[in-house]
Amino acid sequence: MNLGLSPQDAAFRDEVRAFLDSALTPKLRRAGTLMTSVYCDHDAQLEWQALLHRRGWAAPSWPTEHGGCDWSVIQRYIFTRERLLAGAPTSPLGINMVGPAIMRFGNDAQKAFFLPRMLTGEHFWCQGYSEPQAGSDLAALAMRAVRDGDDLVCTGTKIWTTHANVANWMFCLVRTTTGPRRQQGITFLLIDMDSPGIDVKPIVMSSGEWVQNQIFFDEVRVPLANIVGHIDDGWTVAKYLLEYERGGTAYAAELQVKLDAIRRNLAGDALLDDPLFTARLAETEIEVEVLDAMEAEILAALGDDRAIGADASMMKILGTELQQRVTELALDAAGPMARAYQPGVAVPGGPIVGYPIVLDDYCSGQPWQAIAPLRYLNERAGTIYAGANEIQRGILAKAELGL
Repeated sequence: MNLGLSPQDAAFRDEVRAFLDSALTPKLRRAGTLMTSVYCDHDAQLEWQALLHRRGWAAPSWPTEHGGCDWSVIQRYIFTRERLLAGAPTSPLGINMVGPAIMRFGNDAQKAFFLPRMLTGEHFWCQGYSEPQAGSDLAALAMRAVRDGDDLVCTGTKIWTTHANVANWMFCLVRTTTGPRRQQGITFLLIDMDSPGIDVKPIVMSSGEWVQNQIFFDEVRVPLANIVGHIDDGWTVAKYLLEYERGGTAYAAELQVKLDAIRRNLAGDALLDDPLFTARLAETEIEVEVLDAMEAEILAALGDDRAIGADASMMKILGTELQQRVTELALDAAGPMARAYQPGVAVPGGPIVGYPIVLDDYCSGQPWQAIAPLRYLNERAGTIYAGANEIQRGILAKAELGL
C-alpha cells in the first residue's frame, strides 16, 4: 500500500525508527529476525514488551484510558512495518487477544487488575479454546465447569495451546450448561495457570519446537469473579475475540518484508532469471498488495469498534495461504542448503526437544537458508489455527452467497 504519508505521519515514522534504532539490542534483533515460530522466544518477548511499556507503546491499538496508544490505522501500520524491518520481536498474545475482550465485556475490577499486568508482561497469556474433539468446530467443546459456591470447578482438557508451558494465565472457554444449541451454555473464563489440578504436557511440532501443549484440568477451582461477560454467554465474547484473531492480524506488512528479502537477498541471479520463479514471485507480490488494501479497511473498522463479520474470515484465508506461499518461495530460493535440519542457527519460539541448541551453531549455508525449512514447517499450521480455512470458506458461503 502506498501510504502517501502526511508530514505528521512521516514524522511519526521517523520517531519509530529512532526508537527502534536505540532500543533494539543485538540479542533482540536476532530474536526477531531469526524467529521460526508464530511467536518469538519467550524471554525476548518479555524483554521487548518491557521496553515498549517504558516507552508507552505497549498496546498500539488500545485506547489511552487503558494504557494504550490509540494510534490511527496508518500509525499502527507504520509501526508494524518498521518493527519488522528492524527485526524487533513480537508482542505477547494477550495484548491483541484477551485484552480487547476484557475491555469490551469485562467489569471494572477485571479491567483494573488484568490490563495493567498485561501491558507490563507480568501476566503472560495463553488461549484455551481447542480440545481433542473441538477445533475448528469450537462449539463442540466439552470441558466442564460446575458451580460450587463462589467457584467454577473445571474438568477436561485443552490442546494445541501455544506457550502454555510458560504462560501464567489462560483465557478459556468452558461448558457450564448443555442446551439445544451448542453455542449456548459456554462461559468465557480467566484461569490462573498456577491453580492446583493443572497439568501441562508438551506437543512437539514438526519443526522440533516445544511451543504447543495439551493441558489437563482435574477439578480446578476458578473464582466466579474471573468470568468475563455473563455465565453461559461466553460465545458472544468468543465471537468478538475471534474477529480480532482472524481479522485483527495484519499479515501484509510482514509478507511484504519477506518478499522484499527474497527478491533482494535470498534468490540468486539464476532464480531471478528463471521466468517461472519470477512469475510466482510477482503474482504473490500482487496478491499481498491486494491483501494490504483490504487490511487497511478492516483494521479501520476494528479501530472504530465496528463488527467486521465475514470479512475476518476472508482476511484469515488470504493471509495464511499467502504466508505459506511466501515460505514456499523462500524454500525454493534456499535450494539444497535447506535440506539439513539446523535449528541451532535460528531463534525458535520454544525449546527444540532432543536437540542441544547452541547460538551461532554451524550452518551449511547462509542463516536464512537454514531457517527457511523451519518457517515452512511452522506455517503449515496457519491454515488450521483460528478456525481452519475450510470452515472460513463455509462462513463466507453462508454469509455472502446465502448458500
